[in-house]
Amino acid sequence: MPAISAVTILVNGHRAESASLLRDVEAYLEGQGIRFRTVRFDEEPPGATAAGDLLLSLGGDGTLLGAARMAAAAGMPILGVNLGDLGFLTEITQEEWRSAFEAYRGGSLGISERIMLAASVVRRGKEVVRRIGLNDAVVSASGVVRIIRLEVNLRPSRLGRYRADGLIVATPTGSTAHCLSAGGPILHPEMSCLILNPICPFSLSNRPLVVPGEQPVEIVVEPSQRASISLTVDGRTVAELEQGDTVIVAVAKEKTRLVRSVTRSFYEVLRSKLRWSGEPNA
Repeated sequence: MPAISAVTILVNGHRAESASLLRDVEAYLEGQGIRFRTVRFDEEPPGATAAGDLLLSLGGDGTLLGAARMAAAAGMPILGVNLGDLGFLTEITQEEWRSAFEAYRGGSLGISERIMLAASVVRRGKEVVRRIGLNDAVVSASGVVRIIRLEVNLRPSRLGRYRADGLIVATPTGSTAHCLSAGGPILHPEMSCLILNPICPFSLSNRPLVVPGEQPVEIVVEPSQRASISLTVDGRTVAELEQGDTVIVAVAKEKTRLVRSVTRSFYEVLRSKLRWSGEPNA
């Protein structure tokens, strides 16, 4: 049974329900003699880390992505409570949070371990930025949408040139996020692989590609590229790219560890959230 003596709470204060739930959570932890620290998601500083034995994420999937960044270095388990609309990552409802917490504390709930990706920008031979993420890294035009040209390699092999509005490199967890809306496949979130998915490609032959997790993806901004291009990781802009820059996306050494839902599996979430039963509804 995991010993829980200290908890970090990450709360999305923009959610109307968050204030009452936070009061409930803090009162419960105080009554149990568990120390806690509360961090507001909208005030989460870059590079913020979590401390303790468990991170409680109160919000939607965006809040949980922030929790994943905070918990990654320590490998801290995350219990995500859904205050959002969809909630692929946050499978536990407001009504279930206490029973889920007690079940995990009692040793009857397991952990879903997810790979994360690390995206680095190499400029003139030097790494100038590195970010980790749970969902995806996206190279796309910033500002006015324009077709961009990218050279893509799967080390040590050359893959080819892409002409598209952008390129998504997604984890299996991120397969149900931006990647899905761009026509990508749905993967089980505990797999170890990456998805390459062009956004609105110029050629119909450019289709999504699933590659082994041990193969880093190398994306080169062509020197003749005129459009402004940016790199985003989990929806956050991390770098404005220059001609000749290389973006390297690989499976990170850090992982995200999510407390499993009390009542539902990934496939049940898939059916309920997407209203997808494997065949058309009557």
